[in-house]
Amino acid sequence: MAGRTGLEMLDSFLVVAEELNFRRSAERLGLDQSALSRRIQKLEALLGFRLLERTTREVALTQAGRVFYQENAHLLTRYDASVAAARRVAEGKSGLVRIGYMAFAATELMPMAVARFRQSHPHIETELRYIRTQGQKIALANDEIDAGYMIGPFEHSEYHAVTLTDEPLYAVTPRAHPLLHRTAITPADIAGQDLILGDLREWGEYRWRLNDMFSAEGVALKVRVEASNTLALIGLVAAGLGITIYPESLIGALGRNVEARPIHHPAFRSRTVLVWKRTNRSPQVRAFVDTARSLPPR
Repeated sequence: MAGRTGLEMLDSFLVVAEELNFRRSAERLGLDQSALSRRIQKLEALLGFRLLERTTREVALTQAGRVFYQENAHLLTRYDASVAAARRVAEGKSGLVRIGYMAFAATELMPMAVARFRQSHPHIETELRYIRTQGQKIALANDEIDAGYMIGPFEHSEYHAVTLTDEPLYAVTPRAHPLLHRTAITPADIAGQDLILGDLREWGEYRWRLNDMFSAEGVALKVRVEASNTLALIGLVAAGLGITIYPESLIGALGRNVEARPIHHPAFRSRTVLVWKRTNRSPQVRAFVDTARSLPPR
């Protein structure tokens, strides 16, 4: 018994089992009594056993009919609830959005967007995963996340990408470092400095973009120490082991033991983009993207 006809037959039987009266049952269902009788007869033929005993005076459930009713009494209620739940998801009123993010989005962009999104869409869940930029591209391709905060630019015919930040890069140094005495720090000033950068496994995209920027200025980077996370990088800088290079959005989270100065060059900037598949047209993802884009630009 499947499909709409099966549900109609079951619904008709459940109403008759509750009313034990064909006239009242037909009125509840908006049917004439003959059509209701045919539905019950068809259901009994399909099942292969009698559900009801009928006389000129009364209608009663057979023992089999009583068991069948008890087993199915809540079925249509659950069905209606499942339809309503699915409709809320289809309309973007509930559901789930899976968000990937990398370090540069972790302090402001992602948290601010998630906070605002939860206020405006309290019935949509957000699942957050810290994933490096290259890993996010794989996760998006495999439909493991719905959208990702990545280091940009990112251009691909199968994906949408919107630039959320385009911010200057800063040299982050120990306190009292000689670079701090310069009126302006340029890319050439970084030449020869011991650099502390994120390792290639976690920070590959950023490292490649830094290399391209400095190579264009004829500067070879001298990487002396690598670390995998932002806290370790700042700790190593504070300990006097070298300097690092951060985008402006992370400067506010550096702490008191390091100093930061902008690198004066128009090309030395970092972009953060939000990327999602063109084929992902879910209203939940669209709502999150709209929220993320509506935040004040940097």
